[in-house]
Amino acid sequence: MSLIGWLKGNRLVDVTAQDPLPVQQQGAITTRTADTLLIFATTVTTTTNRDLMENTNTETPTLDNCGQYRKLVWFYFRASDAATTYRILARATDIAGAPLGAGWQELASGTLPGDANSWGRIEIPASNDGYYDQYRIEVWRTAGSNYTLASKVIGVR
Repeated sequence: MSLIGWLKGNRLVDVTAQDPLPVQQQGAITTRTADTLLIFATTVTTTTNRDLMENTNTETPTLDNCGQYRKLVWFYFRASDAATTYRILARATDIAGAPLGAGWQELASGTLPGDANSWGRIEIPASNDGYYDQYRIEVWRTAGSNYTLASKVIGVR
């Protein structure tokens, strides 16, 4: 006789392969899908307003058509520990894809975390949900030498 049992109706039942211990769901099950949006190796220089795709036109988004994603996750690998500043910008667009207003909303900025030959991860936005149509991710170094920053950005639905 098994030492483990459970109540089925008003009787105690042994746990067997034919009658396993029941599992009760605690809350709703959430299934999320993720899509790869960008994979790129950037040469990080002192040029400001330069995005992950090395574009310096400040009106050009790094990522477009992202309104279906509640969050983006930026994974990166730093080849150097040179002090690097990053800035994450976002905006909404109209039905034709034109920005609703001038400029960008800054979601985050600061010094890119990590040492030489280290991995990092930044969630965009850091809290709450995003659903912005366009994002711009800028990086530039403020000290040290130029280096390669390998990036992958995924969108989470």
